[in-house]
Amino acid sequence: MEKHVALGIDIGGTHITAALIDLDNRHLIQDSIRRQPVNSKGKKEEIINSWCKVINETFKDVPNQLRYIGIAIPGPFDYEEGISLIKDQDKFRALYDVNIKNELSACLGIPKDHFYFINDAASFLQGEVYAGAARDKSRVFGLTLGTGLGSAHCIDFKSVDADLWNEGFLDGIAEDYFSTRWFLKRYKEANGRELTGVKELVALLDSDESAQQIFDEFGENLANFLVPIIELHQTDTVVIGGNISKAFFAFSQKLMETLKQKHVAVEIAVSKLNELSAIIGAASCCEEYYISK
Repeated sequence: MEKHVALGIDIGGTHITAALIDLDNRHLIQDSIRRQPVNSKGKKEEIINSWCKVINETFKDVPNQLRYIGIAIPGPFDYEEGISLIKDQDKFRALYDVNIKNELSACLGIPKDHFYFINDAASFLQGEVYAGAARDKSRVFGLTLGTGLGSAHCIDFKSVDADLWNEGFLDGIAEDYFSTRWFLKRYKEANGRELTGVKELVALLDSDESAQQIFDEFGENLANFLVPIIELHQTDTVVIGGNISKAFFAFSQKLMETLKQKHVAVEIAVSKLNELSAIIGAASCCEEYYISK
């Protein structure tokens, strides 16, 4: 029996990461992962060629007609057609209005209908529902908490970008409160000292009472942000990823207490796949190609 395999790709502002995913067993194929820096400020040819190099290295001896590729890439992007719409950011400006699907197909010799594009936040959640912390759950909300805020909904196993980073919240927008910069700002307000990241704040939990207070405030804010989302979409599971999720233990108690006070029952899960979530999620989108054959 032929093994069903697809290549999952996570494209970031400074790198490309790719790995082969076994779609029959829903796991990464050992030793297949490749990661390479990409000059996102370079010319179109430089960027496309660097992506193609990694794709060819990862596929190795797989014939072109058996190569299926799922690509997680940030927006704005026309995911159906494969066209980049990024123009006002400090990355990929040379790709604006370029049909990435056509470029990769020509460069690699792979049929255009073997490519699937998905938003990076949606791909994170797709991976967790497919093979991670929310496996086989049908109504899931995902958050990636780090330098920015990513969000996605998954209903009936199909993830889409929720795009809630600029949603109004308290005295600003959601990303003002659910990103690394909020922690750094709050600690400086409380102590007059500057930190470099959330990991440094975690290290202060045993020695600085204000550190726990800040995590508690974060947990309460996060619960209040989640309540209307959970109620509107009848969410049964919330998956939290990103670097801040590593500090989940520090804000989870206040988060759950606040949700309980609001009479909201939901499972809160931390990403199991971490940086592999988007890769596995992107590759899983290729299942439909095998199913349709």
